[in-house]
Amino acid sequence: MNRKAKPLPRLSAAFAIAAGTLLFAASNGTATGADAPNPKARVAFQACAACHSDKAGVTRMGPSLAGIVGKPAAQAKGFRYSPALAKSKLRWDRKTLDAFIANPKAVVPGNRMSYPGVSDPTKRAAIIDYMQGLR
Repeated sequence: MNRKAKPLPRLSAAFAIAAGTLLFAASNGTATGADAPNPKARVAFQACAACHSDKAGVTRMGPSLAGIVGKPAAQAKGFRYSPALAKSKLRWDRKTLDAFIANPKAVVPGNRMSYPGVSDPTKRAAIIDYMQGLR
């Protein structure tokens, strides 16, 4: 029997993105279901990922950003914060995160984060969306 194999159907971009999002949520355990970040948000978070982890308890140059939304600033165990951030009394809500991601030095003068900020409000919103899905 010499039967030709049927070609696989082409996947639509929407299906590929949805499948990638499901694989991401299933593989890293940081977000699931309705909290699963969209792929654009994950890409936007890469600006933070050089110094910050999206996994709870993983410290890099900066503290993990998992689970910080809604919490007071400078509270991650095992990370030595700058005195300026430790004394800031900030709470990481959307408004504060947006301002801090835009210009960390303006929001907390004297903090040690050397990142200049993200000027694009759409990218900042995507980063915050991603962070909200982290546990």
